[in-house]
Amino acid sequence: MTAATSAPAENLRINSGRLWDSLMEMAKIGPGVAGGNNRQTLTDADAEGRAVFQTWCEAAGMTTGVDAMGTMFMTRAGTDPEALPVYVGSHLDTQPTGGKYDGVLGVLGALELVRTLNDLDIRTKHPIVVTNWANEEGARFAPAMLASGVFAGKHTLDYAYGRTDLEGKTYGGELARIGWKGEEEVGARRMHAYYELHIEQGPILEAEGREIGVVTHCQGLWWLEFTLTGKEAHTGSTPMAMRTNAGLAMARILEMVQEVAMAHQPNAVGGVGQMQFTPNSRNVLPGKVVFTVDIRSPDLDKLTSMRSRIEARAAEICAGLGVECAVEPVGHFDPVTFAPDLVANVRAAAERLGYSHMDLVSGAGHDACWAAAVAPATMVMCPCVGGLSHNEAEEITPEWAAAGTDVLLHAVLETAGIAE
Repeated sequence: MTAATSAPAENLRINSGRLWDSLMEMAKIGPGVAGGNNRQTLTDADAEGRAVFQTWCEAAGMTTGVDAMGTMFMTRAGTDPEALPVYVGSHLDTQPTGGKYDGVLGVLGALELVRTLNDLDIRTKHPIVVTNWANEEGARFAPAMLASGVFAGKHTLDYAYGRTDLEGKTYGGELARIGWKGEEEVGARRMHAYYELHIEQGPILEAEGREIGVVTHCQGLWWLEFTLTGKEAHTGSTPMAMRTNAGLAMARILEMVQEVAMAHQPNAVGGVGQMQFTPNSRNVLPGKVVFTVDIRSPDLDKLTSMRSRIEARAAEICAGLGVECAVEPVGHFDPVTFAPDLVANVRAAAERLGYSHMDLVSGAGHDACWAAAVAPATMVMCPCVGGLSHNEAEEITPEWAAAGTDVLLHAVLETAGIAE
């Protein structure tokens, strides 16, 4: 990686009021029930948010590109026609009960970066591409980071198009329905570098009183979807010793996942956030239970060990109860080490701007994890109140948003190069 010939001036800052206004305007699209957002991928609300974002980007002089997974690439031209672009972005889709900032700050912060360069008539040698990755959350169509995963060659397009939601609707069908299926071949674009701004989604920065997280690594994860099959039976009239109880097997597996995660401390987590009972009736033992175990660690050996132990012990638990057990991996990436020179750019930008900072390992997965497989990549993080995310009560301050975007601006300029 090559840096600019001179560092950006210390007084170069984004328009924090404009950034905050953009965040609040986007939050009006797909409102949640408790102050956050429900703008799940490939819904009508997602389509509306995309259209507004496109309008804002084109008003800022950018051109639109959309690939066959629905990822949006908004390009600000550079002065060197041979230079590969610097990509900057995140995602606009949300959880069903999501906040106003998770992902959105990274996309609109990248837009604000371009708007600021326009205001100051600063040209860059490399083009800058503001990116809205499709289906980062994976809430509707598992796995998470689906579009960036196809871009990086980790999933096939057919696999992605065939993913279904809880109603049996396919990714490919819904992408076509909302009108955002692009013509570009997924993954055909080449990147000079990739930067992503994100809220921490954890409590560390706030607890340490730091304004900026310099993200050095991202922990790896496995999403393991369990399907347990027992026998539907009346809860009142079926003797305890004669039950084939898939719900009981699930409960014992959940406790076991906790035990396995604790046995792999430090730097390992595990839990279950989604489950479905069938028939889901008060007085019927479930004949089928489907749930997803989420395990993560920045240590590949620990991650591999956790998966092995969980699957082996789950099989033992189910066999003891006469319950059938099937496991399908529906999401995975190995731990990621971000590009040291880009990490150094972020750290130097924070220091130049006078923002308190610390090195950080991302606990959540991000599109940057897949982008790092095809180009140098890194992330910038800002705090969020109480570490709360994937929740409608998710909150940040305008000052935190501005600090993260200021650092993003300076780091990107180091890589994109200020034109003479």
